[in-house]
Amino acid sequence: MIMIAINIKSKTYPAKGRAGQHLAIANFKLAVNANEFVCLVGPSGCGKTTLLNIVAGLDRDYDGEINVGEVQTQPKIGYVFQNPRLLPWRTVKENIELAIEDNASSENIDALLEVMQLAQFQHVYPESLSLGMSRRVAIIRAFANNPDVLLMDEPFVSLDAPTARQVRGLLINLWQQRPHTVLFVTHDLREAITLADRIVFLSSAPMQVIREIKVSIARSDRDNEQVIEAFRQQLLHDQPELK
Repeated sequence: MIMIAINIKSKTYPAKGRAGQHLAIANFKLAVNANEFVCLVGPSGCGKTTLLNIVAGLDRDYDGEINVGEVQTQPKIGYVFQNPRLLPWRTVKENIELAIEDNASSENIDALLEVMQLAQFQHVYPESLSLGMSRRVAIIRAFANNPDVLLMDEPFVSLDAPTARQVRGLLINLWQQRPHTVLFVTHDLREAITLADRIVFLSSAPMQVIREIKVSIARSDRDNEQVIEAFRQQLLHDQPELK
């Protein structure tokens, strides 16, 4: 079942420093299946964040159509931004509770904290957290409402390699326990190979899909860096235009 159907004919912005419009996205089509983990890989500034904002309904100034879930229902969307965006005057658990619906149980939050190895920090304020821990809180906050679709905009950017590897592992563990349809933006091909069922390669602006690659590595082998690198090297050898 298709969970997200994207058809953007055009998305424009006023051109900076000159008259006219900047065409950011053109003739963009993408379908994402239910519970599929899709990574979007493209150059900086190509329009990846703009695309997520459109899917999330935060940007409605475009020509096209976005369908998420069943037409007759209002889908729930979780969004993990590049910046964790935690309120400094609220504890970890209070930050999560702010984003959830009234019927979400405290037990559900506690279970998520356990999976992401943050149970002992639930009453701590953000200033006492490392960046990696703050990003884990942001992921929990997005999962807490059991969204139909999870949008993730380079959530591990600026993390050192060991921390990023740890948080990616925790994310996949959580996703496998609670499958969601995920649209994940990254500029890191190794990260995309580690996480994705399918990688969608994007052009520079105006952004379009230039290639889609299914990641054939078993999930049990995704923590093997040599396997990931071998897949990356073979991919770039077979598709040199992606370099």
